Amino acid sequence: MEDKRLMGLIAAGSGLLCALFYLLHDVIGAMNYPGYDAMRQAVSDLTATDAPSFAAAIGYSSVYGIFSILCCVLLCLLVREESKGIRVGIYLFTAMNLVSAIGYSLFPLTSSGYDGSMQSFVHVYILTILVVLLSIASLLALAYFGIKGGRKVLGIAAIIAFVAMMFGAVGSQALPQDVFGLVERFSTYSAVVFTAFLGFYWYRMADADAPALQTN
Repeated sequence: MEDKRLMGLIAAGSGLLCALFYLLHDVIGAMNYPGYDAMRQAVSDLTATDAPSFAAAIGYSSVYGIFSILCCVLLCLLVREESKGIRVGIYLFTAMNLVSAIGYSLFPLTSSGYDGSMQSFVHVYILTILVVLLSIASLLALAYFGIKGGRKVLGIAAIIAFVAMMFGAVGSQALPQDVFGLVERFSTYSAVVFTAFLGFYWYRMADADAPALQTN
């Protein structure tokens, strides 16, 4: 039990740090990008290979990726005794974070976006599609099996993350360009915040003295 609580504590801490470093890469990157408009521009513009903010933002983004993967790997260990549906949901969410953190760092875009190169093709048409499909599948699995299995807080949180992600994806295409950056951040931050939530959630589940989040 103590080992499980320690893993839960590290998962919670790494989840919190991954959210903090993602925020720092956004804020500090914008401070080092002259003329950057967060309302109109995507957060990924800050780590474009030719962006003036690249050197300032990429370090924070890389640390974010390390902590997000650490949190998810620990979650995979913490859910070994959970139902198959919840395990699958966590495994899919972990796969999404791995593809995002490793894939996007290996195949980044330039500030011009898709330019027809192999690198941009992999980024847009392989990695992004994988991230979207894995995100949807993992959140729906955790929402359904969480509520069905008596973990209502987990299920509701997954639903909120899914709605925020879909709003960002659809809204960034449907709403005016003047708010593209703001709306797009609903998608990116929903995954980051949900990672932090999962770390904290399973820390509480692993804490024998604080079982309050498991609702039956």
